[in-house]
Amino acid sequence: MKRFLFLTAMAAFLFSVDSYSQTEDLFNGKDLSNWNFVVDGDKAPAENVFSVQDGVILIHGNPFGYMYTKKKYKDYVLELEWSWVDEATNSGIFLTIAATEAGNPFPNGIECQLKAGLAGDFVLLGGSDMEEYVAPAEGRPKFSVIKKREVSNEKPVGEWNKAKIEVKDGKITAYINGVLQNQGTNKVKEGHIGLQSEGGPVQFRNLKLTGL
Repeated sequence: MKRFLFLTAMAAFLFSVDSYSQTEDLFNGKDLSNWNFVVDGDKAPAENVFSVQDGVILIHGNPFGYMYTKKKYKDYVLELEWSWVDEATNSGIFLTIAATEAGNPFPNGIECQLKAGLAGDFVLLGGSDMEEYVAPAEGRPKFSVIKKREVSNEKPVGEWNKAKIEVKDGKITAYINGVLQNQGTNKVKEGHIGLQSEGGPVQFRNLKLTGL
């Protein structure tokens, strides 16, 4: 009986470790069936803004909006690559999205900025907050920012950049092309993950999520 209980406990432990550290591809390379979409003011069908071409995600940039995972996640490492199509423009990775609203392109969540020259900034969207943020004396702006730590280390148009972002117990750590660019603590510890449409065409590929 004791041996049975021991083996049962070990099996449960091994299963929990395996499931806790599993890796998930957020993009299957074929379609966007595991994503939902928000377009600013519902100005265009989502398929006109978010699509798959040649095995990569293409986001057109206009109208503003974002695509987000159908599931919520907590305690993970997110790795992905992005590349500008015609010119360096604007986009972002949304993290810990607490809630979504049809037609509202800025949910409650933390954006890891990908805007050219600013990749790695944290933008506090929709009333979200981080412990490290200090509001200026003149008052908190609508889009509060925690600046990245290092100079811009992004690659030229047409080349692939890599973001690696760890979310652990609300603490967000962002690496851009291997360089630690930002770190902050969010009171919201889980939520959807999103990719932003804002400004111009951008491509994404190799979206991998690993549990912590």
